[in-house]
Amino acid sequence: MGFYAKLHAAVERNQSLLCVGLDPVVAQLPPRYRRAAGADDAGDDTGAIVAWNRAIIEQTHDLVCAYKPNIAFYEALGTAGMDALRRTLALIPPDIPVLLDAKRGDIGSTAQAYSRAVFDDLGVDGVTLSPYLGKDSIEPFLAYGDKGLFVLCHTSNPSAGELQELEISDWRTLDSEPNQPLYLHVARAAVRWSPQVGLVAGATFPAAIAAVRAAAPQAWLLVPGIGAQGGDLEKTLVAALRTDGSGAIINSSRNIAQADDHRQAALSLRDAINAVRVRISLQSAGRTAAGSTALPEQAAGSAAADGLDTGSVAHLLPTLAAELFQLGAIQFGSFTLASGAQSPIYIDLRLLVSRPALLAQAAQGYAALLAGLDCERIAGVPYAALPIGTAVALASGKPLIYNRKEAKQHGLGKLIEGAWQPGERVVVIEDVITSGGSIINTVDLLRAVGLVVEHVIVLIDREQGGVEKLAQAGIRAHSVFTFTAILDALAAQNLVEPAKLQEVRTFLGK
Repeated sequence: MGFYAKLHAAVERNQSLLCVGLDPVVAQLPPRYRRAAGADDAGDDTGAIVAWNRAIIEQTHDLVCAYKPNIAFYEALGTAGMDALRRTLALIPPDIPVLLDAKRGDIGSTAQAYSRAVFDDLGVDGVTLSPYLGKDSIEPFLAYGDKGLFVLCHTSNPSAGELQELEISDWRTLDSEPNQPLYLHVARAAVRWSPQVGLVAGATFPAAIAAVRAAAPQAWLLVPGIGAQGGDLEKTLVAALRTDGSGAIINSSRNIAQADDHRQAALSLRDAINAVRVRISLQSAGRTAAGSTALPEQAAGSAAADGLDTGSVAHLLPTLAAELFQLGAIQFGSFTLASGAQSPIYIDLRLLVSRPALLAQAAQGYAALLAGLDCERIAGVPYAALPIGTAVALASGKPLIYNRKEAKQHGLGKLIEGAWQPGERVVVIEDVITSGGSIINTVDLLRAVGLVVEHVIVLIDREQGGVEKLAQAGIRAHSVFTFTAILDALAAQNLVEPAKLQEVRTFLGK
């Protein structure tokens, strides 16, 4: 597979635009990796570097769309360092693209030698290049038709503008706009050279990223500068993403490599990226929940049948299913439900409060469906749905109210907390539908004080008759996902044994 085929597959499989940089600095080498180096590498910095890289790759390979080793850190260690780079490259799963940060830029036989070194010898999938010598310096790399070539456009360093923002006119064309910065001339020229070409645009200059995106609407952008260099994630993604919600490779090196828990650092950033992607998608669609990355309709729960647009909801499915399972919010075994029934599955969404980024993504799913409903307020079902309701209120801008399970015997003695007026339309927020009993209790209380309640949104429908029971009470239920869709997503990622999945499917079928 070529670079872009691998990239697209990894983006979809891991629901990720995160690229992890493998840029080891000996002075920053955690002591635990010196101890982890094998006997043959005892006391050897390069052996410890390989152990460090191995840990990063093993902990993050299902969370990234690419890896980006910077060749300078390996070249600086001589022959042993280049051996460490080769050993590191061998550790990266073959279905994840490797983008070598080499910034090569020369012409003729020198450029040909560089291209052979990175593609024939090291065998990487892509490389960063300097365009200062023009197309001649890129052509030897273009001869490798399946590789990704990322041309430096506007970099993230403080003095980047010293040359890159020089305003010039292209004297060769009469219709050229005057006084355009050099980096925009680079962007326009580079994407004309070949569809293989992407652009490097640093996160510390979001206005420049936006200009590059306007000049190259379909190109992939490699975006360094998030994390240690101080780039703002939301501003960066707003500027960098294509209209399909993709097209930007967000690189992070030190923040992940130097974290005590590489996986948690990568997971937090991957989830934060996805949360912003969904928020941008909703905003750009005028909050009609028109999604940018559609999965099969059956993944979107009951909402499609209710006439709600589910593109952004479906986009969340693989990530949410996997992370809920890994969090323990979805468990397989033998459980007694509140109704007394026995179940081979247990769903505990109260755990969402312990992973804020995941709670934010779940809230975007609710907000996507809520955007298609007419209401003045939302109401959380106590107690599990109260923190979820708060997150949904923040994601959607809809005010939250909630009922107490018992009236206060002091103060104002209120049963409904929050500001509201009789006659207002309220959508109820709950975590899961099983039998629907707790939802009906809340709806009855809200209706009793004069509020109009016709709809409820839940994250997961367990598909055990709750939707039908709510319909009998005049309540239309919308689920972000059905549990069947969750099972399909877990199966697709090989997270649960097939026998256990079949047991649950049989249970649901009854």
